[in-house]
Amino acid sequence: MIKKNTLSSTNYAVEDDLIVPEASDQFVVTSYVKEIMDRALVYLKVGYPVHFAGPSGTGKTTLAFHLATQWGRPVTLLQGNEEFVSSDLTGKDIGYRKSSVVDNYIHSVLKTEEQMSRTWVDNRLTTACRNGDLLIYDEFNRSKAETNNVLLSVLSEGILNLPGLRGAGEGYLDVHPNFRAIFTSNPEEYAGTHKTQDALMDRMITINVGHPDRDTELKIVHARSELDLQEAAYIVDIVNELRGNDIQTKHGLRAGIAIARILSLQGLKPRMGDKLFHNICYDVLSMETAKIQRAGQSVFHEMIDDVIRQICPPIGAAVSAKKFPTKIKVAE
Repeated sequence: MIKKNTLSSTNYAVEDDLIVPEASDQFVVTSYVKEIMDRALVYLKVGYPVHFAGPSGTGKTTLAFHLATQWGRPVTLLQGNEEFVSSDLTGKDIGYRKSSVVDNYIHSVLKTEEQMSRTWVDNRLTTACRNGDLLIYDEFNRSKAETNNVLLSVLSEGILNLPGLRGAGEGYLDVHPNFRAIFTSNPEEYAGTHKTQDALMDRMITINVGHPDRDTELKIVHARSELDLQEAAYIVDIVNELRGNDIQTKHGLRAGIAIARILSLQGLKPRMGDKLFHNICYDVLSMETAKIQRAGQSVFHEMIDDVIRQICPPIGAAVSAKKFPTKIKVAE
């Protein structure tokens, strides 16, 4: 079954609980992106796990999936979870299997034989280590540090400890030589995250992913929304201005893509004075700016209106291609 992942711009097939990523023509490659991909691919080839770290909306998961397409192995996907314990990564006993043989060949003699064995089921980390898959552990720091301790021997010694199988003589699993891992995390996020142990961080190579340059962001918004390049530029500059002003809102790529997709699907353009466009910006960008107040009243509508006024042409105005200033003073 083929699915389209609209969040990561990556096509993938799902086969037996594995993801087989396929390169998408929506993935934007600029010099900024290529530099990150080239470095990450080198680290994987040498055998090191890659860790994409950065704030929300910078495309970490998208980069992880695209790197997986370059690596060319099936992907096992894990997403960090507060409720995870080690067995959720490795596997566990799900009970016992009982079998009986009844021999009544001679009517006067009844012979029975019973056998009981434990039933173990691998979870995704163990499956990836057995098969040499590529593990993508998204937002891994949302799992508790003690849960992730099982990764220490996997990443350094190439051994997965499986205490539940010691009785069967399989307490340790040699990790397949093709096994690789990609991690993502948001070090700026505090809600629902845990401090990662230094021992685990020391076993991976961290690539800090910030907000992309304007050219990369513009091409991504354009590709993901099919909005005209010039019109997409207005949206990118609005988001960048709000991100870069003294208030420093934290909106990332998703905000710009959301606005552009909504406009494109509705056949609208980013124009100053278009009430619906202004309202769309209020709704999409309000998470941080709604906290800004003057005399006890929120001023985020006024602030966004001021940015739109300085960046977007008014309704009915002729539009010519141009570059916009990267810093605009927002009215106080």
